[in-house]
Amino acid sequence: MKKSDITAWISIPIVLLIGFGIAMAGSDHSMTSFFGMPLFAFSVSLAFLIQILAFIPAYLFQTEKFYDITGSITYVSVTTLTVIFNQKNDLRSWLLLILVLIWAMRLGSFLFLRIHKAGKDGRFDDIKPSFPRFLNNWLLQGLWVSFTAAAAWAVITSSHQKELGIIALIGFVIWVLGFSFEVVADRQKNRFREDPANHGKFIQSGLWSRSRHPNYFGEITLWVGVAIIAVPVLQGWQ
Repeated sequence: MKKSDITAWISIPIVLLIGFGIAMAGSDHSMTSFFGMPLFAFSVSLAFLIQILAFIPAYLFQTEKFYDITGSITYVSVTTLTVIFNQKNDLRSWLLLILVLIWAMRLGSFLFLRIHKAGKDGRFDDIKPSFPRFLNNWLLQGLWVSFTAAAAWAVITSSHQKELGIIALIGFVIWVLGFSFEVVADRQKNRFREDPANHGKFIQSGLWSRSRHPNYFGEITLWVGVAIIAVPVLQGWQ
């Protein structure tokens, strides 16, 4: 067995254990029980389950073409279900749902079209043939979704509600700035790649002249905005 495969087998239970920790911490003051568990824990479990179900055909057909879109679908479906199952949502919950949906649908469609235009994602060339390494990437996506969306899910499932105020406004403005930064950076890089003269080159114009990964900066910023909107409601281990 290759060393990379051994490392992947070791990593899998660690990823699942971290996911379990997030599920337990976020379930503190979780308002609604679903199938005998807090709704927050159910949401995290569902996020991982979706990745595992998507991994099966991806491994069998050796394709990564729906890896990114599965992540976006997970954000949309799980966040929407938390709102539907709670049935006692306030304006903060609806605001967070809308922000998550806008971001996920925009980024998901962008990445889906990009990989289908390119034909493949070279990052997975050496990973796809390995069962543990490929599975580990899908589980990491489940962890990524759960960790980034945790603040929003905690608010939506919380037993504590609070009216929107200045903190929510600050968080919303930060989200708008981050989202705008990410969209502009993605469009700039997309236009750069479409020019045959730039083949093999790395973009160093626009936002990319200031940062090597301005789209990642936008990504981090908008999720910080989500967390700030959530702060007034979070309690205990949340």
